[in-house]
Amino acid sequence: MITDYAFKLVRNQLSDSGATFLDNNPSIRRTIKGNSDSNRPNIIMVTIESFSADFMARFGNNKHLTPVLDSLAGESILFTNMYATGTRTVRGMEALSLAVPPTPGSSIVRRPGNENLSTIGNIFQQKGYETGFFYGGDGYFDNMNKYFGSNGYAVTDRGRNIIAKDRFAAPRNTIPDKFVQFENAWGICDEDLYDAVIRDADAKHSSGKPFYDFVMTTSNHRPYTYPGGTIDIPSGSGRDGAVKYTDYAIGKLLEKIKAKPWFKNTVLIFVADHCASSAGKNEIDIAKYHIPAMIYNLPGKEPLAIDKLSSQIDLYPTLFSLLGWNYTSNLYGKDVLSPTYQPRILLGTYQKLAYMKNDSLVILSPQQKVETFRYSKESNEQTTMPADGRLVDEAIANYQTAYYLFKKGGLRQE
Repeated sequence: MITDYAFKLVRNQLSDSGATFLDNNPSIRRTIKGNSDSNRPNIIMVTIESFSADFMARFGNNKHLTPVLDSLAGESILFTNMYATGTRTVRGMEALSLAVPPTPGSSIVRRPGNENLSTIGNIFQQKGYETGFFYGGDGYFDNMNKYFGSNGYAVTDRGRNIIAKDRFAAPRNTIPDKFVQFENAWGICDEDLYDAVIRDADAKHSSGKPFYDFVMTTSNHRPYTYPGGTIDIPSGSGRDGAVKYTDYAIGKLLEKIKAKPWFKNTVLIFVADHCASSAGKNEIDIAKYHIPAMIYNLPGKEPLAIDKLSSQIDLYPTLFSLLGWNYTSNLYGKDVLSPTYQPRILLGTYQKLAYMKNDSLVILSPQQKVETFRYSKESNEQTTMPADGRLVDEAIANYQTAYYLFKKGGLRQE
């Protein structure tokens, strides 16, 4: 049975000077008080498929594959030490839409009973935003259409099946053939996807409403094919070409939207869903979860490198704080810039879960197996250390309470 102690530990981590809990245990629902609630920029989040931090020169790559993203890194609020929660797209979607730890087994995106949750999109809707989800492939994959459509996002994908609109809580559109220059088994190329986002943004801007879009790309994925004549690496020749094309397409996106009347008031987020590979010398290899994340064109904010250890689930709480928003939160993420922020990450595989606070790592495995390590980022070594009871309790509490709240309806909208 869930314990008050587990929720006490988690609520202690989530406490902040601007946070007020609304319910007694078991709950993490709280109000967050900002310093100015009037900022309403458009937000476009580009979630980049399988994009490890070490593809970028900013993180040590010397192949010159990402000139656009490397340039943006110096002009953005850049999270230099952020880690994905998992190794699959659904985990990235879960982290970036719900800001919860990766509970064991299937992602919430694929679980039954995942309708009407208190998502990031729901927070934007409460601020008067139109919310959308864009995917270059068929949204049947990984239950994307059902999940996003049942949680308040208008869904646009490349699916070609006729589907009754009443299957979803939000309208769904397909990207027609006339707007597609290239596609492979995974979906249309990133340029075509971004053009669909731009067309939609033009229409939303004309209606006078701010918009928030969750965009999921596909080009940086096997078979690593993309339109010919775009970059100097032949299509289908390997990952380097896909990475370079991914960066090229982002450059074309920026080139096009900078000419739009809505660009000046539009924030772009570039973040990976997960890394390109999770295999490594350690059972859970921390280095294989390191992702790039940046917030670009945020009005009134100078470029900043945030070097604190942080999780994918912290991205939106940090953005909302930078915007100065008041909102109701059911999120496990925190504002990384808060004085009370405790550096920690949560990540896992299908069966194993990890919790790292500073350099102390706990790995939870089936049959209640617990292992504790000291982690060195410089060497990527995990050295066995004696168990820290409080650290182990915090690890268990985060995962236990997240699972409990989902199963018992505690993550639903109110």
